[in-house]
Amino acid sequence: MDSSHCDIGLLFNYKTYIGMKHTLKGEAKTRRVWLNGKELFPDDSQAYRNHSPDGFSWGYGGSGPAQLALAVMLEIKGEAFGYQDFKWKEIATLPIGDDFEIEFEL
Repeated sequence: MDSSHCDIGLLFNYKTYIGMKHTLKGEAKTRRVWLNGKELFPDDSQAYRNHSPDGFSWGYGGSGPAQLALAVMLEIKGEAFGYQDFKWKEIATLPIGDDFEIEFEL
């Protein structure tokens, strides 16, 4: 695993963004995702729990969407609690195979 951008410290030293509006943007062709303009990398959340060795995905309720939901929760809240609910509410409902940009609040 390439750890050049993996920040295990984010699990312990996080910024709290609870109660704020957030923007999540995804590019279908590359499966790259940005949260509030910052790119999220799968290996950051895979270090916590590896749902999807293939990385992020969206538009259904599987392992790739779970990995993305976990990454979002770890970045925003610094913990995993609630990521499966977030997956079903926001990530699974996105258009599968298409780019997306959404706003949400936690």
